[in-house]
Amino acid sequence: MNINFEYHEVAASPRLEAFVAEKLNKLENKYDSIVGADVYLKKENTTNPDIGKICSVRLSMPGPTIFAESSTASFEASVAKVITELRSQLQKRKEKMKTH
Repeated sequence: MNINFEYHEVAASPRLEAFVAEKLNKLENKYDSIVGADVYLKKENTTNPDIGKICSVRLSMPGPTIFAESSTASFEASVAKVITELRSQLQKRKEKMKTH
C-alpha cells in the first residue's frame, strides 16, 4: 500500500508516520482491497484544549473512496479514532459485497 503524508502547520514526524503506517498496515492485512492512503495531519487554532489536532485519512480502493476525520487533543488519539471509523466503514462495505 502506498501511503502519502501531508502536513498543515505541523512539523513532519517520522515517529508519527511510523505509528500511522503500522495502523494502516493492520487494516490492509484484514481488507486486501486497499490500494493506497492519503493521510492529512493538521493543527487547528482553537481555545478548546480537547480538540485541535486533526487527522484525516482517505483510502483508495476499487469503488468509492473511504474517508474519515477526527479532532482530539493529540495526533495519536486522532489517528486511533480515524482507524476505528475506517474499520467500521470497511466492514460495512465488505458485508455489502458479500450480499451481492
